[in-house]
Amino acid sequence: MKRATAIVSSIVWSSKSRREALATGFEEDVVALMPRLRRFAASLSRDRDAGDDLCQATLERALRSRHLWAEGTRLDSWMYRMMRNIWIDTVRSQKRRPETVDSDAVAERLGAAGGQEAAVELSMVDRAMNLLPPEQREAVSLVMIEGFGYQEAADIIGCPPGTLNSRLVRGRDRLLVLLGETA
Repeated sequence: MKRATAIVSSIVWSSKSRREALATGFEEDVVALMPRLRRFAASLSRDRDAGDDLCQATLERALRSRHLWAEGTRLDSWMYRMMRNIWIDTVRSQKRRPETVDSDAVAERLGAAGGQEAAVELSMVDRAMNLLPPEQREAVSLVMIEGFGYQEAADIIGCPPGTLNSRLVRGRDRLLVLLGETA
């Protein structure tokens, strides 16, 4: 009986329509993750345009590598880890290239309309986040902004949970100091 079930199961899993359904479900899940991925990419890169490029590179790699993702595992953790690895590679390659300035992008920012109080506060938080060391910034971003648990965030970063906790506490405390709030 078990053998018959295994044979039927393998036939169902090997059918073209089942594979197409899984691929469609994968793509829908990836699309649903895009806002969170863009937010994390902007947090890592500290620049919206660079974050969009990072998000696009991650989506491209995820779609090319979807056969490597094991169904039943967390797609978001898999993609966050992939994004983090791409970001690390990008930072390393940028250290080898000279920096260039995009005058059009600078001109756009100079002519921007004034913001309200919420925009100013958000800008202050953004600047404070940018002052954090990269390890603390990604810990704060994954746990406090994206809502990952400590173990999941530690797995994404590739460090022990205790190290993540230490980075998170130091990052949160530094943010409070930078924003002029008491702990």
